[in-house]
Amino acid sequence: MRIFFMALLFSLSSFTTYNVKDEKDILNEIELARLTDHLNEVKSYVSTNRGYSKKIAFLVDMKIKSGRNRFFVYDLENEKIIDQGLVAHGSGSETGIKGDILQFSNEPNSNCTSLGRYSVEKSYKGVFGKAFRLAGLDQTNSNALKRAIVLHRYKEVPDDEKEYYIINSHGCPMVSDIFFKRLEKIIDTSDSKIMLSVYY
Repeated sequence: MRIFFMALLFSLSSFTTYNVKDEKDILNEIELARLTDHLNEVKSYVSTNRGYSKKIAFLVDMKIKSGRNRFFVYDLENEKIIDQGLVAHGSGSETGIKGDILQFSNEPNSNCTSLGRYSVEKSYKGVFGKAFRLAGLDQTNSNALKRAIVLHRYKEVPDDEKEYYIINSHGCPMVSDIFFKRLEKIIDTSDSKIMLSVYY
């Protein structure tokens, strides 16, 4: 009986722990090279700017189609991806070639995604429930706070990868409820600000 309960406990714990395979199993060579380039930028920034997490970083590769996981949680200490999920881009970023070629803007009311590095700021309760404000750290996303660009959840974003393109946002990085809960836990337990890098 004791063995049965130990086996049951082990099987339940395996469902609550999220494990990601090696980067090479997740990304192709070009995607991995892009991630590495932007990861080096993040590491350089957090090493010279106090107040930013040296443990965790978020990276979003907008060249990857929206139906695939392209929001990555990276463990800076152990140098590996520890979580991943789907994330929507802004409807204004569509160019007519759906999801394949995107455009980006920092302009208010553009509904575009803005590229660049963001600081994940304090949470607030909004239209979509709990959300995290994002402060743009580059010229390409300096209007993020003015544009109300935030990290938030939305019920129409799928939990798993799809063969098709997912719903668009108004410019915010918008994720599923389940993925948001995992991100929320990381953000809320961090003793310093987490950097989010959105690139193309």
